[in-house]
Amino acid sequence: MASQPQSLSNQLETDQQKVTQNLINYVESFKFPYINDINNYDRMLKIGQGTFGEVFKAKCKKTGKIVALKKILMENEKEGFPITALREIKMLQRLKDPNITELLEICSSKATSYNRGRSTFYLVFTFCEHDLAGLLSNQTVKFQLAEIKGLMKQLFNGLYKIHMSRILHRDMKAANVLISKEGVLKLADFGLARPLFKTVPGQPEACYTNRVVTLWYRPPELLLGERQYGTAIDNWGAGCIMAELWTRSPIMQGETEQRQLTLISQLCGSINPTTWEEVEKLPLYGKIDLPQSLRRRVVERLNSYVKDAAALDLIDNLLALDPRKRLDADKALDHRFFWTDPMPTDLKRLMSTLQHSMFEFTAAHGPHKRAHPQQATVNVPAKVPAVQGHMHDRVF
Repeated sequence: MASQPQSLSNQLETDQQKVTQNLINYVESFKFPYINDINNYDRMLKIGQGTFGEVFKAKCKKTGKIVALKKILMENEKEGFPITALREIKMLQRLKDPNITELLEICSSKATSYNRGRSTFYLVFTFCEHDLAGLLSNQTVKFQLAEIKGLMKQLFNGLYKIHMSRILHRDMKAANVLISKEGVLKLADFGLARPLFKTVPGQPEACYTNRVVTLWYRPPELLLGERQYGTAIDNWGAGCIMAELWTRSPIMQGETEQRQLTLISQLCGSINPTTWEEVEKLPLYGKIDLPQSLRRRVVERLNSYVKDAAALDLIDNLLALDPRKRLDADKALDHRFFWTDPMPTDLKRLMSTLQHSMFEFTAAHGPHKRAHPQQATVNVPAKVPAVQGHMHDRVF
């Protein structure tokens, strides 16, 4: 036993001898192929922050082009480049569409002794002046019905491209919907995106994690533990976003997964085998106390906000409890909402009236502060008595 500390000391001394000045010089002068130096850009403003890292508005020193820099969080990585960032890069290389954010290049900082020999990597994106959450937080920004139609048409076009490429976005929310000053909508943040497999390699069936999608936009099947899901999870988020264009705030703001399921039941009706065939097969059904004897009230509750009957019908179909009955992006684009007067129009006129960029992050630190969903709890809650029939004064 006494020889172990001495052996450990010798090993540490040997490891230190391996880190020579030549090795340090090599690391500090190493240039990653196909990756440019982040010093080619000047950071101008921080416009976003999350578990992934930070997003900055930046300017290219050579061309003067404005871009968005997404810093990849590396501090907690023990085995190289983060797998989520690799997935995001791979997805965006496959998805080339006007309504999907464009990855321009990847940059890195130099590895030095000050950062323990570890480079920091950045994804460089085309810059969009606003995100939808930021716009909705500002009461002076008012969308006309034709503009809402144009916005949602672009959103479904982007979602259709994603799903036809057999990819799940898995984080549909207003903050991930970007809009340029020209009025072009782009779906962003593919950090949680995954390829859509019939079967996952090494598994008998396609099993994904259900710990995805921001809580306020998370569909009921994920809240009930479903791991074999498809594109319907993104379409639920699209329905929440569409309703938010009128309510100007997320329509269901639960603090926990139990509370979110209660809010969904109060709006969309009770969750049971009558309203949702085979729901009893989901892992958490029966383990969470769900309110019963509640009728579906989507149209009734939103009627005071959404004055267009076709819009209400589309939202109602997107917020179907049973994912098999939920409209997909293709069918949504064929809905009469987009084919009745007023016809969809672009957002260029509205965007041209805005003098400053509006993002959820900057709104949260300014006069148009928005509430944020709390992180969902990891553990399954014990049975909590549901409030039968209780409704709030507003949808959200």
